[in-house]
Amino acid sequence: MDEAVASLEAQFPGAVLEKKEFRGETSVSVKKESAREVAQFLRDTLGFDYFIDLATIDHYETEPRWEVVYELYSMAQGRHLRLKYSLLENEPEAPTVSDLWPTADWHEREAYDMMGIKFKGHPDLRRILMWEGYPHYPLRKDFPLEGLPSDVPDVAFTAPAPLQGGPFVTAPTDGTTQVREPRARYFPPLPPKDKFIAEP
Repeated sequence: MDEAVASLEAQFPGAVLEKKEFRGETSVSVKKESAREVAQFLRDTLGFDYFIDLATIDHYETEPRWEVVYELYSMAQGRHLRLKYSLLENEPEAPTVSDLWPTADWHEREAYDMMGIKFKGHPDLRRILMWEGYPHYPLRKDFPLEGLPSDVPDVAFTAPAPLQGGPFVTAPTDGTTQVREPRARYFPPLPPKDKFIAEP
């Protein structure tokens, strides 16, 4: 994989900001301005023909706040590469790669719907889970667990959900993590271990 990274550095001088190797996986961080060209070079020249996934990360209260991550794979070489770049908080806009890898189409729509990152050049950037007109982005870290109220006349509405005693709310206690774990309040305790030992 060093050859792929070396090729990127040679083709795009100064564009590669960071490279990491961990447990056989290579991650490369590049400048946002070069991300589109780098992606096309990876597909057309280095053979990364399979777009596995796209992820977006919210580094809340940190600048740059947003990070876009592509998981790419070369079928011919059997190699995996992770391509990353960052976006400023007030500029959550990224270049589309849906024309390079058509499967990125819905991935980009989901990232827009859940995180609010717009993909410039996407042919049909509509929400994919929430309804059109919904004013919030549920996977942002500043979006509260109970939700936010919204009112879109003739379409849909939401109201904050009561969380007291809900299945995903930990119980305030001085006990251990096992006691605080929500599911501990919904399932009866297991019988003592000696009850599982078969009698002779």
